[in-house]
Amino acid sequence: MSILNYIDTHCHLDGEEFAEDRAAVVQRAREAGCSHIFLPAIDLKSCHTVLDVCSQYPDFCRPMLGLHPEEVRADWRQQLSQIREYIDKSLSSLLSPLSSQIIAIGEIGLDYYWSREYEHEQLEAFEEQVRWAAELKLPLMIHCRKAQNEMVSIIKKYAHDLTGGVFHCFTGNQQEALQLLEFDHFVLGIGGVLTFKKSHLPETLAAVVPLSRIVLETDAPYMAPVPMRGQRNESSFIVHVISRLAEAYNVDEEEICERTNENVTRIFGV
Repeated sequence: MSILNYIDTHCHLDGEEFAEDRAAVVQRAREAGCSHIFLPAIDLKSCHTVLDVCSQYPDFCRPMLGLHPEEVRADWRQQLSQIREYIDKSLSSLLSPLSSQIIAIGEIGLDYYWSREYEHEQLEAFEEQVRWAAELKLPLMIHCRKAQNEMVSIIKKYAHDLTGGVFHCFTGNQQEALQLLEFDHFVLGIGGVLTFKKSHLPETLAAVVPLSRIVLETDAPYMAPVPMRGQRNESSFIVHVISRLAEAYNVDEEEICERTNENVTRIFGV
């Protein structure tokens, strides 16, 4: 069996969950065939940790900066102002190393799963960061739970100016997939949920989502795939997602890797 070659487009490798063995996690990912890991920030503090980890693995890790909807609080404007400073600093120097060059605005979005306490603040923070992406011609890494209609309405306002992006952690039905695929330059991020016993995602994807509209992700340390479910997720575990996708689309694993890597290059330029 040949070694796979894939990209993990969404991994919180900077998190405390990896503090004790980050180097070993990176080594296992490389050995499994992972060529790059993209790290999304979720708030101002993680902008620093994401950039720090990327500087430690400059040929392997690439940063995305943004304010996650669950981190939106009363001080969201101040946080966004400081996050934008990080982004502008990264983009201002053509001589900056790859490890500090921002490849996307993210992880941003809307999340009304647990609470709507900051509903309006989430909407404003999300739209502000979508405007950044349109202005800076950077792709988006979008998180959305229980808010697809609100999210879609904002994206539509800027669709002609956006270069594209990822609807991270897609777990929806055919109708929801088709609605998101109307945004031509966006793809769906697919991870461990695909492998869950009760998931209808394999059938949904094969029915309405072409391979040209999918990228691979872990969302590590969360949502480890079967047979690793319940463990801390990591980038090497994507091989189980690749295997399940190959079954769903009736192609070999190498084709899943080739097609998803092409999609990553098209959107992120990596």
